[in-house]
Amino acid sequence: MAWEIRYTDTALKQLRGMDRSAARRILDYMDQRIARGANPRIFGKALSGPTGLWRYRVGNYRVICRIREEKCLILAVRIGHRKEVYRNVNRNLGF
Repeated sequence: MAWEIRYTDTALKQLRGMDRSAARRILDYMDQRIARGANPRIFGKALSGPTGLWRYRVGNYRVICRIREEKCLILAVRIGHRKEVYRNVNRNLGF
């Protein structure tokens, strides 16, 4: 089963703000490993709390996603360096 990966405007802006090699690694990881897998949860880890968000580790960067099982959709909501990506994640996403 192939998964569709979409990026929010915020996630795209964050991708554009990082260096090209890191952005390319993140996009390749999401397209080649996550989108093609049968279960995207085996590659990630659930964030603690009632957020329903998952994170994927790509080197020193993290991709925060929401998985919508019924639509086979993975929505990337935040992308950033591991030191910064978790700051205010609940407040900024409306939780």
